[in-house]
Amino acid sequence: MPFIANTKEQQDEMLAEIGLTREGLFADIPSELVCKEFDLPEGISEMQVRNQLDGLANKNSTHLTCFLGGGFYDHFIPSAIDALSGRSEFYTSYTPYQPELSQGTLQAIYEFQSVICRLTNMEASNASVYDGGTALYEAMMMSLRVTGRNKIIMDDSVNPIYRVMIKSYTQNLNIDLEETLNEDGLTNRKEILEKIDDETAAVIVQNPNFFGCVDDFTDIAEAAHAKGALLVVSTYPISLGLVKTPGEMGADIVTGDGQSLGLPMSFGGPYVGFMATRQKYVRKMPGRIAGITKDRRGRDGFVLTLQAREQHIRREKATSNICTNQALCALRSLMYLSLMGRQGLKDVAQQCADKASYTFQRLTAIDKVKPRFGNRWFFNEFVLEMPGNGADVIGKLIEEGIAAGFPLSRYYKNMENAILIAVTEKRSKQEIGLLAEKLESIL
Repeated sequence: MPFIANTKEQQDEMLAEIGLTREGLFADIPSELVCKEFDLPEGISEMQVRNQLDGLANKNSTHLTCFLGGGFYDHFIPSAIDALSGRSEFYTSYTPYQPELSQGTLQAIYEFQSVICRLTNMEASNASVYDGGTALYEAMMMSLRVTGRNKIIMDDSVNPIYRVMIKSYTQNLNIDLEETLNEDGLTNRKEILEKIDDETAAVIVQNPNFFGCVDDFTDIAEAAHAKGALLVVSTYPISLGLVKTPGEMGADIVTGDGQSLGLPMSFGGPYVGFMATRQKYVRKMPGRIAGITKDRRGRDGFVLTLQAREQHIRREKATSNICTNQALCALRSLMYLSLMGRQGLKDVAQQCADKASYTFQRLTAIDKVKPRFGNRWFFNEFVLEMPGNGADVIGKLIEEGIAAGFPLSRYYKNMENAILIAVTEKRSKQEIGLLAEKLESIL
């Protein structure tokens, strides 16, 4: 039975045994930061606490009509997803550490991998990573392992949040990270093609990019492959119901965030990253990979294979130590894609594109509101130039109950008046009309 020091005297005695005093434990804390006393109010009942917290919560604007995007989207989530994923056998499971146990979880992982491969038109997928940014970083590191090189070319039309993550992860690594500046909203193709050389490990691009513009990177893939480099594409999974897949473009590694596939925005998470690649590179891919096999009786069985995480292999040979399995989030994405089916996903994507096009027409009809990048092809996001500061316009619309978009000045120079607007299948014609009316009245 361990000894527990319950009294002040017993605690002082234990500290003295190891040469410390109570005051010595806090000696490194500056005196101005040390709390001198606790001025706490009298205790109240549980019911009173709930009423007080409800009052504070109700001060938040929780019913804004959402036109926010930039990588995280307000899509409709079928009720069946909450009902099924909330079952205890799903909700409490994390991930199997033994390769053959937890057959249900392993099957869910296997099916998740399968739908990601079909969605991206790639050959192999892992069982998920934290989010889209982490997945893109992992893809970059994977390209270094595949090629044995250390030069990365990345366009600034890639999600700036992802780029900050990559720069943070790599600032102390021997990686030559070269960033190109977008060309009027599109990936700077000319500069990228000039920079690809025999030292390049990978080119990192995004489609649709952060500005919502849609592109085809087939030529960049061919140029990269000619020099022995890889093409890494970050994508928005809902858009793949309409646009050309990264696999069709010749991408070697495809990543993205599964938030739009059945996960609520939830103030920033938890989300689920996905990663898919060519079969020939699968041994360099991090994370858990589930496979299907036969047991002695010829029955199908699921098993973890190619386990190259730090928990499964010696530290110096591990591919990653941050590629955890987001089992529940991945399961929700699997449920979403299973419920929607091929045609359902196409229908959602078509609604997003059609409603975004309608919103673009309504808003650009307002005096002095202009498209920032001309008439670029876009999926469900676009950038508009306001006659004044974009952040101020967004702030005024929030007061009207509308989260109208994202101020690009936060991440890009010379875009003080530009805002990024996203439209999903949830936005009605009435809501779009209200946005146009409120914006016109504010301007």
